[in-house]
Amino acid sequence: IVGKPVALLMLQRKFSPTVTICHRGTSDTGNLPDHVSRADILIVASGSPELVKGEWIKEGSIVVDVGFNVVDGKTVGDVEFEVAKERAGYITPVPGGVGPLTVAILLQNTIEATKWQLES
Repeated sequence: IVGKPVALLMLQRKFSPTVTICHRGTSDTGNLPDHVSRADILIVASGSPELVKGEWIKEGSIVVDVGFNVVDGKTVGDVEFEVAKERAGYITPVPGGVGPLTVAILLQNTIEATKWQLES
């Protein structure tokens, strides 16, 4: 829902960013901290609670945590928030961050797909 569409959207922008897509395999090889520590903008949607450690975050970076996980009855994101918030210039919280927007856009896309299907 998030990863590939956001990467493609970023590539279309006039600023010509370098977009790096990481996945579970990146984490398994131990290269994830290297990629995270170089990112000016980090969008995390791994589905793994607190996979991205706070100390990996580049000072002053922008962190968008799309994750939504429940661990021991507490809702957490894919980024270790308490440590990351001290390093990031801006970070979205979980809960209360981009989740409601993600749901709204998903519903909008569902409605558009239904309209398209009915018109076909």
